[in-house]
Amino acid sequence: MPQTATASVNQAGGLLDRVFHLPEYKTTVQRELIGGLTTFMAMAYVVVVNPRILGEAGMPVEGVLFATCLSAAIATLVMGVWANYPIALAPGMSLNAYFAYSIVIGRHIPWQTALGVVFLSGVIFLALTLTNIREHIVNDIPDCLKHGTAAGIGFFIAFIGLRNAKIIVANPATLVGLGKASDPEVLLAAAGLVLIAILMARGLGGGILLGIVMTALAGIPLGLTHWPQHFFSLPNPSGTFLKLDFRSAFKIGFGDLVFVFFFVDLFDNVGTLVGVCEQGGFLRNGKLPRASRALLADAFGTMVGALSGTSTVTSYVESAAGVAAGAQTGLGNVLIAALFVAAMFCAPVVTAIPAYATAPALILVGALMCSSIARIRWNDFSDAFPAFLTLVATPLTFSIATGLSLGVISFTFLKLGTGKYREISPLMWILTVLFMLRYAFLGAE
Repeated sequence: MPQTATASVNQAGGLLDRVFHLPEYKTTVQRELIGGLTTFMAMAYVVVVNPRILGEAGMPVEGVLFATCLSAAIATLVMGVWANYPIALAPGMSLNAYFAYSIVIGRHIPWQTALGVVFLSGVIFLALTLTNIREHIVNDIPDCLKHGTAAGIGFFIAFIGLRNAKIIVANPATLVGLGKASDPEVLLAAAGLVLIAILMARGLGGGILLGIVMTALAGIPLGLTHWPQHFFSLPNPSGTFLKLDFRSAFKIGFGDLVFVFFFVDLFDNVGTLVGVCEQGGFLRNGKLPRASRALLADAFGTMVGALSGTSTVTSYVESAAGVAAGAQTGLGNVLIAALFVAAMFCAPVVTAIPAYATAPALILVGALMCSSIARIRWNDFSDAFPAFLTLVATPLTFSIATGLSLGVISFTFLKLGTGKYREISPLMWILTVLFMLRYAFLGAE
């Protein structure tokens, strides 16, 4: 190799060592890139599923696809370069469901206004992160409500997936019932569900994405899926880019809507960060170094996402797959960001994938979120019942906000009635009063 080329390689290697501290973490460029590719394959389904969910709220699918990829790329790059953690980010699977089904469809709020609310929550994320308040809030919310909320969202997402697959349908006698087994879409969705579950159980990276594609392809001979005319196209962000409505968002945004976006993203993001970093051995005395830097990534990602046209951005638990493959630093995030940028050009393929093909992914993501049930202290009823009420109310009322508010109120009254008032933090007192006033003067959603 010529001396000039060797010098360039050495300079590049030296730059990577300085930015990502590869020798300190005893890792290599190759190992980091393999870890990044593994993470992307495990979470690439978001490029298909997020536009599908937000599309049901009336948003242009191509615009949402662009916003999904752009926000994921920027947030993931910030996490990798600024915080130096191998954790990827993208629009959250719970918050996009809340955005589409609870706010836009349930409350009949225009999606442009909802995007404005998301941007406001991103500004709050940024402000509270810069002042370190965001980290302290985690300590004031009871663990039982954190776990109950995560599990409730899991059931909520799974119910939406079952409905989209037509496995669960409306029934005038029993409210819901089993769909027709003779329906080809139901059969394909059920087959896709089994296939993806097997791939996930076998630990195959990218199993969710592979299952979605195979389920969609299986529908072509039946006429349920149409082959896209083109596989690639230039990004078309015009349908959603800078379409957020700040004026309307300011009128409604500082109530429970921003609170729910903030609450769910806060604990979803922190829980993912802690879980993945614990697996990778990054925690120090139970605490996460550079936590504020890591939390800045989802704040920036959320603001960019709202401006370009998608819901709240958060860390993805699928990053654990990349850590298991050897990723120790944020170098792999650079590759993940580049792959998300490349995915912007795949709109024709994404729009051709039907709802029955993406429904199994929602069901199984919901199943993964329900693992938090095991962390609820069921032997303490003053903890167990608020968690249970949050868990049950979220899917049954089709509202994460309602589930959260009922859990907060019941927690405060149970702790007060059992003499455990010292377990009620000042934040919980404030939230309880606010939620009770909301129901008294505004009613339910």
